Amino acid sequence: MNPRLKLLQPYPFERLRETLAGVTPNPSLAPVNLSIGEPKHPTPAFIGETMLASMSGLSAYPATAGSVELRQALAGWLTRRHHLDGLDPATQVLPVNGSREALFAFAQVVLDGDIGQRDPGRRPIGISPNPFYQIYEGAALLGGAEPWYIDQDPANGFACDWASIPEAVLARTALLYVCSPGNPTGAVLTLDDWKQLFALSARHGFVIAADECYSEIYFDEARPPLGALDAARQLALRDFARLVVFGSLSKRSNCPGMRSGYVAGDAELLRAFLLYRTYHGSAMSPVVQAASTAAWNDEAHVRENRRLYREKFDAVTPLIASVLATARPQAGFYLWAGVPGGDDVGFMRELYRQYNVLCLPGSFLAREHPQRGNPGAGFVRLALVEPIAACLEGAARIQSFVNQHSST
Repeated sequence: MNPRLKLLQPYPFERLRETLAGVTPNPSLAPVNLSIGEPKHPTPAFIGETMLASMSGLSAYPATAGSVELRQALAGWLTRRHHLDGLDPATQVLPVNGSREALFAFAQVVLDGDIGQRDPGRRPIGISPNPFYQIYEGAALLGGAEPWYIDQDPANGFACDWASIPEAVLARTALLYVCSPGNPTGAVLTLDDWKQLFALSARHGFVIAADECYSEIYFDEARPPLGALDAARQLALRDFARLVVFGSLSKRSNCPGMRSGYVAGDAELLRAFLLYRTYHGSAMSPVVQAASTAAWNDEAHVRENRRLYREKFDAVTPLIASVLATARPQAGFYLWAGVPGGDDVGFMRELYRQYNVLCLPGSFLAREHPQRGNPGAGFVRLALVEPIAACLEGAARIQSFVNQHSST
């Protein structure tokens, strides 16, 4: 048995189930689930139709590198979205079975856990924002690295202070994960952030893994969030050295069940990642490849998706903000809300028990620091993925819950 498996902590939703064991929600109210970030808008019909029309592809083994058509669609979309001069479909993009699988597997290519076994003082480090998507931590641990967490500061719009990373940590860093737009905060890295990160990467030689799975959920059509590839272009880093970007159709196109995403960037790193994947047996089904090609080539359904989210956030955010410390995020589909009294777990449990509304405690998404504490404590994550009526109902119940307790 791999001893590193014992290092993994329970996933947030496993902790949620354990915390709610024995808690009975109010049976007079229908459940409203704001805890999990699973897209609920309908999958566009043309995606399913393309899958049905491509069933003959099941008779052949798929290539791990994906079809020429899919790689061209990915390179074309990334070029348009990030104002690039162009990406080489053969070397700078790679289809993957959803960004989650790729974010984990990529670490196993970059990290050298044997260094730590030969010399514990040189054990590689994987840096992650805090709060964070737990895959980053698990990928680092199973790759033999030591996780190191950089807090997202609410006083600075939940930005990370990259300059605060100690030189001794940077000297051992092999991989740095960023998530922009962020989960759970919705914060977006600025061009100055990227300039700092690229300079640190060049000085210390670590790889940047940029998780951009929420990049297409934003509220102003004229101002899409800055992506890592666009930042590299603006800073004249044309070869994307030590930079790999991860994206997905799950949120963009409301098809999480397809498990379809991409990796793009540094051609040398992608060549190594492709070699790993040929042994890993992770080729995308030809049926999914065909549907993915159609999805990446269409933008109308994505604009409609954003309209639905914009409508929800415009309606729901003021209601939540009237009783909890929150505001509409820069992007993504979460509200990151501060709770009265700072007890996020107790807030979640009592809201569920009394009003049958489920949210996710922020402390479940972060790690404790001996001096600074848990940066997720005192917050809850509210996923506005359900239809607008359910989100409004959940917001109204949260208002009632907070007002009831503030008057007692």
